[in-house]
Amino acid sequence: MGIKAVLELFKLRLSFLVVVSCILSYKMGAEIWIWREVLWLVLAGFLLAGGSNAANQVLERNWDALMNRTMNRPLPTNRLTSAQGWLIAFVSSGIGIFILFYFLNVASGILGVGAFVSYVFVYTPLKRITPWAVFVGAFPGAIPPMIGYVAASNHFGLEAGLLFAVQFMWQFPHFWAIAWVSHEDYTLGGYRLLPFNDLPDKRVAFQILIYTMFLIPVSLLPWALPISSPMVGNWAAVICILSGLYFVWLSWKLYLDPSMGNARKVMFASFFYLPLIQIAYVINQL
Repeated sequence: MGIKAVLELFKLRLSFLVVVSCILSYKMGAEIWIWREVLWLVLAGFLLAGGSNAANQVLERNWDALMNRTMNRPLPTNRLTSAQGWLIAFVSSGIGIFILFYFLNVASGILGVGAFVSYVFVYTPLKRITPWAVFVGAFPGAIPPMIGYVAASNHFGLEAGLLFAVQFMWQFPHFWAIAWVSHEDYTLGGYRLLPFNDLPDKRVAFQILIYTMFLIPVSLLPWALPISSPMVGNWAAVICILSGLYFVWLSWKLYLDPSMGNARKVMFASFFYLPLIQIAYVINQL
């Protein structure tokens, strides 16, 4: 069991984004930045995200072997066995969840359990059955900012829900753009992630456009719906509007010309959009 294979199983880039989302949201929910809690949150987030990704790859190992983008992963290439994959998945996720419960708070631990179970045992099997898997997967995908905020504040509330809503809405254009670019590979693996169970076309582009348009008002909710005081300031709102309009513009171009090149632009924009506005939220709090 090589270290490189284990790290590949963890999908380091994806796990890193999860950890970043947790940390930024922690800062928004914390009255005082406590380094000990932040370090525990980083470790828990990395282990939980990595373990979830590992379990996902164990379940999808046979179909990963059919796709160009995944055929060199540790399980299809027999660098790891299924038993080793499950061991890594459950040990790392279990430790991550334990850290949330024991070193942070019960509320964040409950969210961690919900994210793992829904991602691995609900979303993953649905990917080959129905395009509704994208909707289902948006729930565990939007939990990381809630974990960060609740780890700091120790309570569920509207603030954590607003951060959840932003990341939830973002995932639709994000996932569909990825599914567009990887359509041929996903077809080989039997995955059904585009709306309408169809080829990437103008109808899919229209769906992406609509959701990017809705993303602008949703991203403004932490500014527009203060509880006792605004969660974020005016500069964050400006960045949300400008970055949202750019995202919409790229989606509009994809609708006018539903080409692979325009789909790639939307996909790459989605990678930068979410951390950009989350960083804007945090900086505008300082």
